[in-house]
Amino acid sequence: MSKFTTHYDEKIARTEAEVQAMLEKQQELHESVPKERYAAKEAACAELTDIPGHPLNTYVRENRVLAALIEKTRDKIAAGLDAGEELMKMRQVSIHYASKGDLLYPLLDARYDITGPSGFLWTEDDEIRDEMAALEKISVHDEAWNNRLLDVMSRAEQMISKEENILFPICAVNFTPEEWKGIYHDSLDYDTCFGVDKAIWQDAESEGAAKEPALAADDEIVLPGGHMTAAQLRALLNAIPAEITFVDDQNINRFFNEGPKVFKRPAMAIDREVWTCHPPKVEPMVRAIIEDFRTGRRDEVPVWMEKNGRSVLVRYIAVRDTEGGYVGTLEYVQDMEMAKAHFAKTQG
Repeated sequence: MSKFTTHYDEKIARTEAEVQAMLEKQQELHESVPKERYAAKEAACAELTDIPGHPLNTYVRENRVLAALIEKTRDKIAAGLDAGEELMKMRQVSIHYASKGDLLYPLLDARYDITGPSGFLWTEDDEIRDEMAALEKISVHDEAWNNRLLDVMSRAEQMISKEENILFPICAVNFTPEEWKGIYHDSLDYDTCFGVDKAIWQDAESEGAAKEPALAADDEIVLPGGHMTAAQLRALLNAIPAEITFVDDQNINRFFNEGPKVFKRPAMAIDREVWTCHPPKVEPMVRAIIEDFRTGRRDEVPVWMEKNGRSVLVRYIAVRDTEGGYVGTLEYVQDMEMAKAHFAKTQG
């Protein structure tokens, strides 16, 4: 048996009482989950972990790399070698912790009223991450530094045990297949952690990304990112501290947000060609930009200017659908005086 396996098994044994207490507490809170499902928690978790690309499969593979890195770092410290490079690599655990914090803890808490993991594991994640960040800022790697590193590695190793013996089994017996598929698709937005490739989960890919929210009301506009009423959407767009104009793929003005404008946009300009809103000397430039967007030669054109004594950034941005097809142009006008004031203050 390897030194790693022995050390890892010891960590699991130390947390077994905590694991059992946690699961018993969840059974009391959630009688709707049959006791036999909790009794078979390891089997349920192992079944999901064995699926290539499943979120639990990815999390466990990341844990294996972290555990090996911890063991390597201990060996270097014991040999009197500097472990700064290993710490830098180890800090990628922040990606792993961020994914758990965004995708697992809130779902357990909000949908299943299981508050334990978010109550204490999330806090431990932050403490481990913060300590590693603090150690990386220290240039002198003396004995005190090594001892702090050994301590935080021990906590990270214990977290591996808590994940695989507390968190993941609880998730396995509660989350539905649809929720796991949603977690899978959301997890693709996170950076690769410890070089562990994001394998494809075939079942989730065959059904595509997460479906529209089932709880949307009849009067709501439903989008992949959520749902809201038309009144909420209007208020949201008007709250953005910028002037927004949308021109569709037929070069027709379709939308202006409301509020004070640097560049006046009369309501009567809606449903007219965008060329009619520009003086003759500017029209060729606008036509060229939109044509570049349409053909894919460019995706954005920033234009800095002074307007009424204020610095203004005008960004022309190609709007594309999920297949990359051109659907229109966004003109985004932002007053940049606040940026000038900020940098003048910080550099003064």
